[in-house]
Formats: sequence, C-alpha cells, structure tokens
Amino acid sequence: MKDKFLIGIDPDVDKSGVAIIDGNNVTIDNLTFFQLFDYLKFYKEKERKPTVYVECGFLNKSNWHKSAGKSAAFNAKIGEYTGANFETAKKICEMCEYLNIPHVKVKPTASKKDSEFFKKLTGITTRTNQEQRDAFLLIYGR
Repeated sequence: MKDKFLIGIDPDVDKSGVAIIDGNNVTIDNLTFFQLFDYLKFYKEKERKPTVYVECGFLNKSNWHKSAGKSAAFNAKIGEYTGANFETAKKICEMCEYLNIPHVKVKPTASKKDSEFFKKLTGITTRTNQEQRDAFLLIYGR
C-alpha cells in the first residue's frame, strides 16, 4: 500500500470533494477549482505522479433530475446545477490532461453513503461531508 498514490475527486461548482491516499496517509478535503489546480500543478514536474479518479456524472445515459410537485423554475435550477457540475468534471479531466497527470473518468453507480456507514466501511472517524465521502469512495480499495 505504501506505493499507492491516488486522488479521488467529486466535482462541485463551489468546492469539490478531494480525497488523497499517499502510501499510508489519507487526506480528505474540499478545494475550490483553482486550489485543486494548484495542488495538481505541484505534481506536474514530479517523478511520482498520482492517478486521479474523477466522478463524471455525464457518463450516465440519463440524468433527469426532477422533484415532483415543484415548479418548472425549481426543476430548471436543478438542471442548471447538474449541468454546471458536469462541466466542472469535464474541466477537471481537461486539467489533468493539460498537466499530464493520469486520470480515470468514473461513472457514478453507487448511492450516497451517510457518515455512519462511511465510518464503519473505512474506519475514518473524522467529520466528513458528502463530497468528501464520495471522493474517498472513488479510490477506496484500489
């Protein structure tokens, strides 16, 4: 495990969930787009580069997100937010290509995990939010 260097990213418009496994060290955080760029840029010239796993919701065939009983404007906002997250994921993949860092586009298939399940599964007991948990689960067990 000490040779593993993996980064999982759950893209978000404001702050993406980012999880890092570097050997036996685990870091979980939320980073803005440009904080993430600065972090990955640090590895551009390094001999040892991470493999980045990016959750790419746009890989799912159907992404119809609608709340029954809500207004058209409310549902349009859901679509707008979903599309913005998809674009963030695409830009993060583009960022990895630009920095020549290996990356894998991951199709989301699992449902969201609550903090209690996450703690039992991973043994990580620090406080986490949904984006951080999703980012870590992208790299957990690889």
